[in-house]
Amino acid sequence: MRLTFHGAASEVTGSMHLLDLGTKRVLLDCGLFQGRREEARRKNQEFPLECEDVDAVILSHAHIDHSGRLPLLVKNGYRGPIYCTPATRDLAAVMLADAGKIQESDAVFLAKRGHAAPPLYTAADSAKVSQQTIAVPYERPFDVFTGVRLTFTDAGHILGSASVALDIDLGGPRRRVVFSGDIGRAGLPIIRDPQPPKGAATDVLIIESTYAGRVHESVEESQGMLATHVTNVARRGGKIFIPAFALGRTQEILYELHALALAKKIPTIPIYVDSPLAVNATDVFRLHPECFDNSEPLIGAAPELFQFGLVKYVRSVEESKALNSLRGPAIIIAASGMAESGRILHHLRNGLPDQRNMVLLVGFTASYTLGERLRQRQSEVRIFGEMVPVRAEVQMVAGYSAHGDRNDLGAWVQGLGPAPKRAFVVHGEAGLTAMAGILKGLDVPDVNIPTLHQSFDL
Repeated sequence: MRLTFHGAASEVTGSMHLLDLGTKRVLLDCGLFQGRREEARRKNQEFPLECEDVDAVILSHAHIDHSGRLPLLVKNGYRGPIYCTPATRDLAAVMLADAGKIQESDAVFLAKRGHAAPPLYTAADSAKVSQQTIAVPYERPFDVFTGVRLTFTDAGHILGSASVALDIDLGGPRRRVVFSGDIGRAGLPIIRDPQPPKGAATDVLIIESTYAGRVHESVEESQGMLATHVTNVARRGGKIFIPAFALGRTQEILYELHALALAKKIPTIPIYVDSPLAVNATDVFRLHPECFDNSEPLIGAAPELFQFGLVKYVRSVEESKALNSLRGPAIIIAASGMAESGRILHHLRNGLPDQRNMVLLVGFTASYTLGERLRQRQSEVRIFGEMVPVRAEVQMVAGYSAHGDRNDLGAWVQGLGPAPKRAFVVHGEAGLTAMAGILKGLDVPDVNIPTLHQSFDL
């Protein structure tokens, strides 16, 4: 057995790990690199393996940094199955179709400026991924090959997200390989709490580390902060711009605003979801109530979690542009979560110079992104090639992070049972060494932080 890390190795994005079992090769995730445009494009173009030699793909969840190179894999000759949960299957179809359109639009944009840069893949390439996708429910063991059994457990990160347990019996010693995927937090809105794989002892653990170096504020604290910010900005007649990932974060914020509105803890102001992708993703949420946490009061009390009197979904470009001339207080939720692309850029260019407004950051912002520059409260930022003064208030509510903090990650590892024999720490920057420390503190004897394309014999 051999394990090679082709993404999310000493960085956050591009999750892709190749497990070579001798006669079979299994790819865990196939994600897109994100960040600085030229660097990310170069890394995405340089596909690190012979696609037709892969025998199976196992997808942990639908976020683009975990799924976004699947169309490129298929385009380059992969013809095998892609296993994921039913909700991930449906969400990935939406996310990858959008990603293909973005690739095509970016190519047209660059061509107009004299740069020949064909798209990595197209919307048509994305559609082919769905034809190879096979849904496997949680907690239902499934034989990927003879001697390789897959079990998904709920990772509690986004709708359909999964941790992966592979029980391998190919004639030698039986081995268990566990891939955490992205681990969520207990108590997050809508979805269930993370469930570590149970059963046999873990021989090899691949674990994320995004927030291993910090402790989030509680979800209850975040609810209070959200209510306070909405109330304060509404009083001064401003708008709140929330850059939010179309998948997961948008639905969580809508859910919380719904609950706050019912409890009369926020004023009656309009809420606009300005992202066709977020609208489509929300439709998928409605299709998968089996993933919801039925212990939450709102889930039982509200037949429509994401459709209530204050909210309006915006699809057309014309409706989106009209929001720039909107008078009075409002909340505008728009992609992307790191404010690197999408309609949020137009709203920020229009709204940042107004001190009545607020930018509310509700998730992770990677280095070199506009979201990170806003989080650092820079006095001006570049949007569409021009410098825009930042007079609007900038606040952050970190408790809605879909990634577990150091306490969540430690509890998840303990939930596996006996300490894993060997661990590899991925999907992190500052959190890498912190997660390694957590694992060593839990008596994991062999802890590694791999670099890009590094291989290990298991």
